[in-house]
Amino acid sequence: MTYWKPVAATLVLALVCAGTLGAQPPAFKRTVIQKQDLSMPGREVVQAVAELPAGVAAGRHTHPGEEVGYLMEGTLTLMVEGKPPVTVKAGESFFVPAGVVHDGKNEGGATAKVLATYIVEKGKPLASPAP
Repeated sequence: MTYWKPVAATLVLALVCAGTLGAQPPAFKRTVIQKQDLSMPGREVVQAVAELPAGVAAGRHTHPGEEVGYLMEGTLTLMVEGKPPVTVKAGESFFVPAGVVHDGKNEGGATAKVLATYIVEKGKPLASPAP
């Protein structure tokens, strides 16, 4: 009956490895918390919390309007096309003009959380990937 111990140990190890191999890596996440029409026709404000785990980038993208960001937690390297990269720390804010290609990457050790406010054209995607 002692042959069951190695078999059981092998099955447990296989299950642990299968769970690890199937796990998705952490990813950028944007959660919209409010969306309201503005007094200017065709424009709306969208407020969201963006979360970037350590080592994760949002990916190069644009918005159909301005982005005003406030870093609630962590640090973020902000890369705005045509400007040198900037490190944004918790408690600091940033601005990205409409239609400008940009990316944010968390090069720190903890999740970075951004409160982002977008003043955008209504009916367009909030973000579009950029090459």
